[in-house]
Amino acid sequence: MHRTAILVAGLAGVLLSGCGQVSTKTTAEADVSNGPTVAAATDIDAGRYLVRIGGCNDCHTPQYAMTGGAQPPESEWLKGSTEGHTGPWGTSYGKNLRLTAAGHSEDEWVHLLETGDSLPPMPWPSVRAMSEADKRNVYRYIKSLPGDPGQPAPAPLPPSAAARPAAAPAT
Repeated sequence: MHRTAILVAGLAGVLLSGCGQVSTKTTAEADVSNGPTVAAATDIDAGRYLVRIGGCNDCHTPQYAMTGGAQPPESEWLKGSTEGHTGPWGTSYGKNLRLTAAGHSEDEWVHLLETGDSLPPMPWPSVRAMSEADKRNVYRYIKSLPGDPGQPAPAPLPPSAAARPAAAPAT
């Protein structure tokens, strides 16, 4: 019995020691010194995964949240949205991340994600907590997206202004 307890304790120690960092070996052999990163076959695959699980499309892809489960094709992802998010701050719109990435170098993108702030519902604490490698993977993914980059999203409205109506889904 004592032997089993030692074995279980040793195994638990080995498993827990691996929880400090998640190993990633993307094609760029990401440096994990600044935190866990996503493991994927390529940087672009890692970026795609982060965009999906991070909920980026919910606000930054037109009609994504209003489709009732049907997702727009990837060629439409992250083009910004005219669907407003209203609260005490006024009304904000998901920016066109394709245009944002196009206007920044990769290093500037990382700096933006480390220092950025904008209106809700943007989850800045979560974005700032991403490793540098993951921020770079998201940038590389966005830069790889096919199709027209789209137009800028509407400017935010102050609390005193009425929200713009969301565009009706195509029928």
